[in-house]
Amino acid sequence: MSQPDLPQLTGEQKRWAFGAAGLFLLGVGFLGFALNTGVMRVFAVGWVALMIFGFVGAGRVAKGDFAHPLFKAQVMLHVVALGLLAAVIIRAVKG
Repeated sequence: MSQPDLPQLTGEQKRWAFGAAGLFLLGVGFLGFALNTGVMRVFAVGWVALMIFGFVGAGRVAKGDFAHPLFKAQVMLHVVALGLLAAVIIRAVKG
């Protein structure tokens, strides 16, 4: 049984999917750092869990369209979380 080919993604869909994947990999990397050092462990676990449930839920509602406004909102939510994390790290380093 041959499966039909999936439709090609548009450029916009590829950019949003790449952004989501990049944020997820950054979150997993921070989770590894947090588990290794014990710093902000709860935030790291919660952030990765929020990403998993958020991206999967948004993908289901959007029916796989990465350019759907709900999926874009999820990506931007995690950009804000990354900004807050950066602010906390900068404040901790400044002392």
